[in-house]
Amino acid sequence: MKLCVIGTGYVGLVGSAVFADWGNEVIGVDNNPSKIKMIESGKMPIYEPGLEELVSKNLQNGNLKFTTSLKDGIKNADVIFICVGTPMSDDGSADLKYIYQVAEEIASNLLEAGKIIAIKSTVPVGTNRKVREYIKERADVDFYSASVPEFLREGSSIEDMNKTDRTVIGSESEEALDKLSSLFSHLDSPIVKCDLESAELIKYASNSFLATKISFINEISQICDLTGADVSKVSQGMGLDSRIGPKFLNASIGYGGSCFPKDVKALFKTSKDLGYSFKILDSVMEVNSDQKFFFLDKIKKVYGDSLNGKVIGCLGLAFKNDTDDIRESVAIEVVKLLRGMGAQIKAYDPQAMDSTKETIGIDGIEYVSSMEDALKDINFLTILTEWPIFRSLTQEQLSNIKDRNIFDGRNLLSPSQVRGWGLNYYCIGKK
Repeated sequence: MKLCVIGTGYVGLVGSAVFADWGNEVIGVDNNPSKIKMIESGKMPIYEPGLEELVSKNLQNGNLKFTTSLKDGIKNADVIFICVGTPMSDDGSADLKYIYQVAEEIASNLLEAGKIIAIKSTVPVGTNRKVREYIKERADVDFYSASVPEFLREGSSIEDMNKTDRTVIGSESEEALDKLSSLFSHLDSPIVKCDLESAELIKYASNSFLATKISFINEISQICDLTGADVSKVSQGMGLDSRIGPKFLNASIGYGGSCFPKDVKALFKTSKDLGYSFKILDSVMEVNSDQKFFFLDKIKKVYGDSLNGKVIGCLGLAFKNDTDDIRESVAIEVVKLLRGMGAQIKAYDPQAMDSTKETIGIDGIEYVSSMEDALKDINFLTILTEWPIFRSLTQEQLSNIKDRNIFDGRNLLSPSQVRGWGLNYYCIGKK
């Protein structure tokens, strides 16, 4: 199948590479010439495990090409995937300006009938239908509209596309549903065919439910702190129930990233616009916002409200492991709060150093080149992102922490082991 993928962010670039690897002819489109040159040279604008190799492989075998010309991209395409960003507006709604910019350009260059225009970007309910009308008003060519939401996790998105739990395809056209289904038919997972609105809502509902699980277990962690229960055991006991499942039940400093905060707020805003108050989501957002302050309170109970003169090692800046994405990163929010209390920060993250430096600057923060450097000459340590390397901290590496205090915001270490090393260990929802 001949595909055009518009946008080379996480969804578009990964989608282009995987679609090409499935044997399709794919043209990726982006209006940034330097970004296209970077990709064609084999360097990726984002960090995603395995992506560089997959892009290079399919560039070499000819299945994958990139261009800045949307006209060239859509000319021979059977399916046009829109994969541009929908950032959060000030009022919490999804900003659709890039969607409509692309829609206008597609309308100006749509010359052949029968193409499928499919939005993979996460968009509010009703957007696909509005975009269809927008293009129809500007192009005198028949086409099909479809909603094909993505369900990718940064850090494992290639595997997620190849081993997806389900594929959701929304359209009013049986022909479009059948054609898009054939693109994904080789995957060993169900295909959900539905209307446009249901497909759009499935994405928002899924992410909002997962965010709800995270906020729920974080509230349970507060009860554990008050009662002496162990949140990891509570999570284990809950997760063994097949109706609940173990995923997204890890207590922490809260969720972040490019999806959960944005999608929860957008669904809440949509419900308000429709005259309905989504009470659960309101609480989910409140709990997530508060969770970092509960973590900060653990530090304040030891050090008080001022950290003047204290040097803190901070491990983790990205919103999660295996990505360089710092959008809505709770780790960075904690770093900023600690800096605001007067602390000097020694920060390390395997991938997110440069983007963090550009975002929050260098005042009060030393960006060090290794985990070991972040542990030198510090008063205490904070662990803020769940990178696997941080789980492997040894007694020798931690032996020089002056105040003997570790504050683990991701519950990565073993309390009994760390305390056996003569260190004070503070975590989420455990004694």
